[in-house]
Formats: sequence, structure tokens, C-alpha cells
Amino acid sequence: MNNIILCGFMGCGKSSVGRKLAAKTEREFVDMDRYIEEKAGKTVSEIFAEQGEEAFREMEREACRELSDREDLIIAAGGGTLTFRENVETLRKGGRIVFIDVSYENLCKRLSRDTRRPLLQVENRNEKIKELLEQRLPLYKSAAGVFVNGNFSSARVADNIIGILY
Repeated sequence: MNNIILCGFMGCGKSSVGRKLAAKTEREFVDMDRYIEEKAGKTVSEIFAEQGEEAFREMEREACRELSDREDLIIAAGGGTLTFRENVETLRKGGRIVFIDVSYENLCKRLSRDTRRPLLQVENRNEKIKELLEQRLPLYKSAAGVFVNGNFSSARVADNIIGILY
């Protein structure tokens, strides 16, 4: 299987890099959160609010299974997707996992006005980012076989991924 799965913290650029990477490699791009939203007929925020995080995580596991069975995809995994071992193993069967690493400072800047991500709708957003990043960073690193610096433009990050994988 030859999918390229992009992982990293929310705001690291998985979707924007993924779209550029798909265009440059003539592959189909799939944003996992949008994929789940289309199947559920609800936004991620609505799923969290109405059904809870566990229901969303089950939808996410199912999306991993479905997408890993397809080929030639560029997949932008959700920020929490690869914090679960089952999802890592499923997605690895379908391709290579690339970690887009972005500094804490840049993540705070990129996410400063975000209103879509349920986990960031808290009083002290930067503290929440720091807490989640500390939990997730080791998991991203253990899941990925390829690491790329995401502190650049999405086009440059996509070019760097192509340089590593092709």
C-alpha cells in the first residue's frame, strides 16, 4: 500500500500541506475530519457536543480502516488520530506516516483565532495547547517513519516531503 498519511498537532498544516502534496503527486487528498463529517452529516464540533468524544473516536477508527484499504491517497489524519495505537497500526498497513513538526510558538500563533476545534474552546488556549502537545508529541514521533519541519509554507513542506519520499 502506498498512501501518505500526514500526522501532527492541530494547526501544523496537515490539510494545507496535504492538498499541495496531492496536487504535486497527482493523488487524491482526504482530510480525515472532513471525511468523518461527510459520513456523519455533522461537523466534528457537533459530534463532540451531541455524542461525545468516544463516539467521535469510534468514527475515527472506522475512517482509518476504510481509508487504509484504499491506494494512492494523501491523508490528513486528525490531530488525535495517531494518539491511539490501533489507528497507527491500521494506517501503517496502508502507507507511510509523516510527522509534520511545528514549534509550540508557531502552533499558538496559528491556532490563536480557531473556533472549530472542540478541545481548544477553553479559557487558556495556550496552556491547553502546551498540555496536549506534551501528551501527543511522543506518540506522533513513535507513529511516524518520516519527520519534516512544518515551520515553513505549506508548499515548501510539501516539497520537502516529496524530496524525502520520492
